[in-house]
Amino acid sequence: MDNPFNTLLLFLLAVLVAPSVTHVRSDASDPDTRRVTLFLYTPTRLALFTTPDHLKEKKEALGEVLNGDRLVSAPYKLNFRDEKTSSVVCKKTLTKEEVARFRSAIDKDYYFQMYYDDLPIWGFIGKVDKEGKTDPSEYRYFLYKHIQFDVLYNKDRVIEVSVRMDPHSLLDLTEDKEVETEFLYTVKWKETDTPFEKRMEKYSLSSSLPHHLEIHWFSIINSCVTVLLLTGFLATILMRVLKNDFVKYAQDEEAADDQEETGWKYIHGDVFRYPKYKSLFAAALGSGSQLFTLTVFIFILALVGVFYPYNRGALFTALVVIYALTSGIAGYTATSFYCQLEGKNWVRNLLLTGCLFCGPLFLTFCFLNTVAIVYSATAALPFGTIVVIVLIWTLVTSPLLVLGGIAGKNSKAEFQAPCRTTKYPREIPQLPWYRSALPQMAMAGFLPFSAIYIELYYIFASVWGHRIYTIYSILFIVFIILLIVTAFITVALTYFQLAAEDHEWWWRSFLCGGSTGLFIYAYCLYYYYARSDMSGFMQTSFFFGYMACICYGFFLMLGTVGFRASLFFTSMILFKVRVETVSGIKSSNRP
Repeated sequence: MDNPFNTLLLFLLAVLVAPSVTHVRSDASDPDTRRVTLFLYTPTRLALFTTPDHLKEKKEALGEVLNGDRLVSAPYKLNFRDEKTSSVVCKKTLTKEEVARFRSAIDKDYYFQMYYDDLPIWGFIGKVDKEGKTDPSEYRYFLYKHIQFDVLYNKDRVIEVSVRMDPHSLLDLTEDKEVETEFLYTVKWKETDTPFEKRMEKYSLSSSLPHHLEIHWFSIINSCVTVLLLTGFLATILMRVLKNDFVKYAQDEEAADDQEETGWKYIHGDVFRYPKYKSLFAAALGSGSQLFTLTVFIFILALVGVFYPYNRGALFTALVVIYALTSGIAGYTATSFYCQLEGKNWVRNLLLTGCLFCGPLFLTFCFLNTVAIVYSATAALPFGTIVVIVLIWTLVTSPLLVLGGIAGKNSKAEFQAPCRTTKYPREIPQLPWYRSALPQMAMAGFLPFSAIYIELYYIFASVWGHRIYTIYSILFIVFIILLIVTAFITVALTYFQLAAEDHEWWWRSFLCGGSTGLFIYAYCLYYYYARSDMSGFMQTSFFFGYMACICYGFFLMLGTVGFRASLFFTSMILFKVRVETVSGIKSSNRP
């Protein structure tokens, strides 16, 4: 919503025309006389347009509150198997200002969304008559006054709910004048043989329609082609070059000592020289490892069916709980690696690890929550919810982070480098501009992004729009491909960097691996301006603010993947050179 008036308008529409979100609470002891209480989602905290006597708020779970759900009882009475015909919801006289707001909402295709026994329902609030008219000033605007609920049931279970708007019961809002009207609703019940266990399939299959599946499979094929090309490149080019390098360096061991030294083997004494800002580097690895673990657990829950369609708040609850429980992984990884790099102030490193991702997220939340309060939107978290989150962070996240840090410090692990580091660093030769950090990051981020960009649209449409995303298996395959491409391209760029005798690869591999997050944020600009109808300061700030946090998380996670892959690669090639060198020395000493 652009301003408080639009948010008020949406709320008024929800009350007068249909409940924006409803939920069933019932007593199943007597199916024939069971009463059903509907709850209404309130998009703002502004005063009700019509105030039913039975208005009451519904207690929300943590995930529902984070999702922005605010449920109050609705004026619709849908008792189980109790049919109604043209029952009056309310009578009201609309002022000129209210008529103008309704007309603006109809022109913008506002629609309502309801939940009945966790089953979603949608419908438009009105229509614009454009037939035979070319001038927008001649358009006529109509508000639907009569809504019909069609409910299918099996024994004592609700199976399916849908709504229809009566096209013959319209309120003309074309002119700015007061109008008096009444809003009606009808309820029809019909028995079906569909079992209760399959009632969600209708919504789950909406993402699996043939034309959607074709696009998803095209995304998978596109990603697989990218992986095959990249692995083919590594197999045919990189491995051949490495083989030639191994042969060359084996021959050089037998050549004169004054021969000019070139290539990655001759900087082996600098390859494992510890990076600058090693505390920050270790903290980034710890945070990235935690986010990677969080993502894996979320995928596991999705694949086993926890996030079924319209299980409101389940994803947010899982994110908060799993992030809190995995904070020990961040503490252990960061502190252990920091101590391996011979760091001394592990407590400061632990504090940096705890704030590296949560810090920017907290500052972003404070700003956006303030914006939501100013706009009176339900995206603003209540004080009680904020207290709960602070308690989770204080009583669960922080202690586990500290325990993980203590375990990492006491692990006594040592950095296993295949060769010793020289006392003085080797001078890095002058390199072309395209071998600097920014061009390398651009190349490293483009390939992984090209493997996922088709699937990104569906994810964005689900998170920021109203599409349903249920094909988590395909999304998991895309995620695996993303990890493989990120690892491979980072390894390739690390090899070329070492071949150019540039031994400062630690930060470079992390930045190249995480650069995909920057491409995803650039895609946000395209999606906002080309694919969405979002406008206004609140929507813009929420979209770019929270997407910045998500992309930052991807940066840390994929940066960790890129560095780990590069570390494994460099350790393997230098270990192989050392083994061949030692074997050559032993052979030359034989009589």
